[in-house]
Amino acid sequence: MKIMVVCGNGLGSSFIMEMNVKKALTEMGKTADVDHTDLASAKTEQADIFIGAADIVGQLNDGIRKIVTLENMMSIPEIKSKLEPLLG
Repeated sequence: MKIMVVCGNGLGSSFIMEMNVKKALTEMGKTADVDHTDLASAKTEQADIFIGAADIVGQLNDGIRKIVTLENMMSIPEIKSKLEPLLG
């Protein structure tokens, strides 16, 4: 399972989200390969789930990719609630 965290520039906010996704996965007892990148690079990346702020990650929605949009990238409970259905 690969989760790609996406932000506009692939720097600060996606790194913070990556750390929060990893923390959420640990709390859920799940494991996944989690990485972060910028929007342009994400368009060519392969991942099982793409996660990020709605205005950014929504641009990756091609009807095939699994997209998770976050209202609050700092919210571990929100990350957990949105990943849980996808991780089984």
